[in-house]
Amino acid sequence: MSGNAYYELYRRSSIGVALTDALDELIKDSKIQPQLAMKILSTFDRCITEILSDQAKATRLSFKGHLDIYRFCDDVWTFIIKDVHFKMEGNEQVVGEKIKIVACNYKKPGEP
Repeated sequence: MSGNAYYELYRRSSIGVALTDALDELIKDSKIQPQLAMKILSTFDRCITEILSDQAKATRLSFKGHLDIYRFCDDVWTFIIKDVHFKMEGNEQVVGEKIKIVACNYKKPGEP
């Protein structure tokens, strides 16, 4: 991705929703301008992506399930998988009713 363009995927996470709600409240109370809120969200997008990239522990994971929906739009793959069985390192297993996987191309800022 070039310049300051980062995916906004993590805005839908728990912490992203909490941040967005807090910013909306500040705007509603006239404590900050909407432009500042957008700058904060852009910084959040960049920071969460960089932190997860640098600090997330790499672990092997395999899963099986039934592919319910898939789509490819704007270089983003989205998969909805039902009845998912995850198997992690150490043979730990987790079962999920339904999961959503979103996969995007990642390029460091400044790369073509």
